[in-house]
Amino acid sequence: MLCCCCAFVLRNKKHFGINLYLGLSTMTSSPDEKRLKGDSGNGHSLAAVKIGTHNGTFHCDEVLGCYMLKQLPSYKDAVIVRSRDNKILADCDIVIDVGGVFDPASDRYDHHQRDFAETMNSLDSKYKWTTKLSSAGLVYFHFGRDVLKEILAPKVLDTEIIDKIYSKIYEGFIEEVDAVDNGIDQYDGTPKYHVTTTLGARVSRMNPSWIEEKYDEDGLFHNAMDMVGNEFKSRVLSLVDVWLPARSIVEKSIANRFDVHKSGEIIKLPRFCPWKNHLFDLEEESEIKPVIKYVIYEDAGKNWRVQCVPNGRDTFENRLSLCADWRGIRDDKLSELSGIKGCIFVHASGFIGGNKTMDGALKMAIKSLSG
Repeated sequence: MLCCCCAFVLRNKKHFGINLYLGLSTMTSSPDEKRLKGDSGNGHSLAAVKIGTHNGTFHCDEVLGCYMLKQLPSYKDAVIVRSRDNKILADCDIVIDVGGVFDPASDRYDHHQRDFAETMNSLDSKYKWTTKLSSAGLVYFHFGRDVLKEILAPKVLDTEIIDKIYSKIYEGFIEEVDAVDNGIDQYDGTPKYHVTTTLGARVSRMNPSWIEEKYDEDGLFHNAMDMVGNEFKSRVLSLVDVWLPARSIVEKSIANRFDVHKSGEIIKLPRFCPWKNHLFDLEEESEIKPVIKYVIYEDAGKNWRVQCVPNGRDTFENRLSLCADWRGIRDDKLSELSGIKGCIFVHASGFIGGNKTMDGALKMAIKSLSG
């Protein structure tokens, strides 16, 4: 039973600005007290595994880094120790974003050293990315594949698929965190507007404001870790459940392109899916020549579309637009002009058109190929 003084302090611990966790059987343990390596077999708990990072204002990189580590069996029950005291950090099993040391052999992953310039490419030349790594990038480089496997369990994906997911997550999630933390601008010049809702910005706003006097800094850190972790996990699962199936559809469509037309420059999707980035990726990976000019697919209204492939990922310019004299024309007038039955429309810019049938959409693509 608790003494009256202890009970008073525990009831009012927020007013004292402290967290007290007493090892009494009648008390609920803190989450971190439960994060132990295991049991020695004689009823005595072994020392807790410790992940070290800095205290004070927290940032997206170490928040994400800690989340990733805690997905791993070795660290899932670990205590997160937030300090800048080297004596305290020396007792940690792994330290990220603090300590002034990058040494994977001793599980030290800081990036603030004057001579630190590591990138994914410098650590492994098979990767193209040359953005300086933050603690998030360092953790991801060294532990990322195992993190992905834990998040995706019980699904077991082959190594090739894990490698693709690994690269997509770095390029579409981690690299942004690395760049922002290292102060690397996304582009040259003055932005026309400001983006204030990035992941890093949201983490920043989870720190206590300058006007707050009483707050639980570690609690806020864990709240940020939950938020970042949920977004990271959601992105990983989306790649497997949404992105990969679409890639498979586009890949099969490319493989069958000569069955659609002898030129190999038109593909037919068996069902609509996001296709542009997959098409560019697959063309690069397989060195497809000639490049694909048109994609045809059935739309939500059971009509068919013929869409031009753009010249690149970030341009509206088409590799080959639909016939110039069709643009902006609709329905019967378009069918009469083109000599193709069932025409619905061609956009004024020539990037997309519609037809009532698959055969009609294909004929629109074939005729545009020949100019």
